[in-house]
Amino acid sequence: MRKGLFIMDENLFEKVYTPDKQREISQYIDIIGKPLTKYNFQEEGNLLKEAEVIFSGWGAPVFDQSFLEKTPSLEAIFYAAGTMKKLLSDEIWERDIKVTTANQANAIPVAEFTLSEILFSLKNGWQLSRWLKEEKNYINGMYQPLIGNYQATAGIISLSQIGRKVTDLLRHFDLNVLAYDPFVNEDEASNLNVELCSLEAIFKHADVVSLHSPLLPETKGMIKKEHFQSMKQNATFINTARGAIVREDEMIEVLQERTDITAVLDVTYPEPPAEQSKLYTLPNVVLTPHIAGSSGNERARLGAFMLEEAKRFTAGEPLQYKITKESYRNMA
Repeated sequence: MRKGLFIMDENLFEKVYTPDKQREISQYIDIIGKPLTKYNFQEEGNLLKEAEVIFSGWGAPVFDQSFLEKTPSLEAIFYAAGTMKKLLSDEIWERDIKVTTANQANAIPVAEFTLSEILFSLKNGWQLSRWLKEEKNYINGMYQPLIGNYQATAGIISLSQIGRKVTDLLRHFDLNVLAYDPFVNEDEASNLNVELCSLEAIFKHADVVSLHSPLLPETKGMIKKEHFQSMKQNATFINTARGAIVREDEMIEVLQERTDITAVLDVTYPEPPAEQSKLYTLPNVVLTPHIAGSSGNERARLGAFMLEEAKRFTAGEPLQYKITKESYRNMA
């Protein structure tokens, strides 16, 4: 049986690797020490030398040359969280260490959150709730100028892992789905049941626009003032990706002028917004504290995914969520 260690944030450890999952992992991997953190793992040099498998997650150490020098027996890293960008060095690939991540598990709650916001926004839920409180005038929704969830148009920016999950969930509703992704061809879009169009067309024609692009040098500041200015009456913009993809000052400027449109922001830049940011006070902005990703009992799904990967690894089967040098280069 291979020898392993847990190294991650001590406050999140049992939320991700629950006691039952720890017991099951121990049936496949001999866990040779107590859970460690990125702050104290270096004190356990002898254990690190023996470790063939590392189970990690949020609060992971950087797996650089220094770390690898301390773990000469290391064969695999199981990362129960999303992106590993900036955590892996070239030595990982040179040593042919297998790396797998639960980023697909983390995409599930983001897609579910997005679906809930799309459907609620098409009912003009945020706007009408605000008006009802402000005006104390209850007008039955049947007579309200809302869009509704029948043959409305949703726009998805980037058919990333999360974007694709959102489009899959939207198949169950009578909606038209537009998508912007320069790396997806027409055949692939057809299989996803979406219509490809330009970024400008997404904002111009969609009743609700949802952003799912990775934050890369090419996407930083991609969403601009003119995009928001072109939005349809009573349209909604949802961001569960990264705040820096949006030029927030320009967005705020338009939101002040266009009180009919709503921005639902689970992410901002910086995060949280600066103390004097108008995002806190604009009535047509909905702020949530980065809750779209795995939170609450959803975090246990991450550990469950890594348990299944550990079973495949010990059985000599291909890892389902393996990161390659090539995929890591394009990782958000």
